[in-house]
Amino acid sequence: MRMPLAIGIVGYGYWGPNLARNFSTITDARLSAVCDRSPQRLEHMRKLHPSTRPYADLGEMLNEVKLDAVVIATPLKSHHALAMACLLAGKHVLIEKPMASSSRECEELIAIARHRSLILMVGHTHLYSTAFAKVQEIIKSGEVGEIRYLNCQRLNLGLFQPASNVAWDLAAHDLSMILHIMGESPLVVNCQGNAHVNPDIEDVTNISMSFTRNRFATVQSSWIEPKKVRQMTLIGNRKMIIYDDLEPHEKIRIYDVRVDFPPHDDSFEEFQYAYHYGDCHIPHIEHYEPIANMCRHFITCIKNRSLPFTCGTRGLEVVKILEACNDSIRQQGAPVYLKDQCFVPTSLAEAG
Repeated sequence: MRMPLAIGIVGYGYWGPNLARNFSTITDARLSAVCDRSPQRLEHMRKLHPSTRPYADLGEMLNEVKLDAVVIATPLKSHHALAMACLLAGKHVLIEKPMASSSRECEELIAIARHRSLILMVGHTHLYSTAFAKVQEIIKSGEVGEIRYLNCQRLNLGLFQPASNVAWDLAAHDLSMILHIMGESPLVVNCQGNAHVNPDIEDVTNISMSFTRNRFATVQSSWIEPKKVRQMTLIGNRKMIIYDDLEPHEKIRIYDVRVDFPPHDDSFEEFQYAYHYGDCHIPHIEHYEPIANMCRHFITCIKNRSLPFTCGTRGLEVVKILEACNDSIRQQGAPVYLKDQCFVPTSLAEAG
């Protein structure tokens, strides 16, 4: 019988407690250590997980505890240095999104993980949602037809980030889902943004992306909206889907509506669009916590030596788009062309 994998977590602030809770309940894992600079957070952690060793220094944790893997849930600017230290120590790594502050940093982490045959996974949590999996199933069935465009909105009042704009904080979720649906990186990225609270950090952004086959996607992100919104609209040439992540039960609605283009007519009077109005279908979904699915997937990938669904290259794809967004904002929304498409491996052998 294989022993449970020893897991360490770095960062016990906003997201760390959720990760700790989930890893502590997985049969094949053991929450062995948590590292955080705050004594108060560590004390709170010890009350919830008394058998887990607390550390204020990552180096001490890596030296004193025999860990199989480390999960990094710290602010973005620290991701690269912490992940590098863990990989060099021979640990498998799960990094919360975005993967790093630049594509160069992502590429360095991918290279060292490949060289040392270690699992490197990025916490694009929404890809592990059963509702999103259902959306993917519907698309693959051909029910919606050919995708024409996607529109995503992720809006709320706060939480403001001190070192990165709202696109890096919120749009990263939507970008990971769009890339998975489209099956490729965009050709062109445009982004406009404004800073209303902190003059140096955009709190509202609008991203538009062009893909092959005349497909299009937009992402609206904001920290200064009065109402929380988490919604994706997918338009196909046969049907349309609205995926509302804030709905407790009826997260997906499939609309049997479309516009059919008429054949060529000789006069304007004969030119008529055909509007099709059908029923709305709400599919049944078994709801499971996405973070729980993600944590179990990380453990499975380590044990089976399999490529994570959200591998390092997937994280790099998102960061490249976010960098393009920053470039576009600096150029008043000018288009930024992505020259290099990421090679996304399909197996750990291809990754290494």
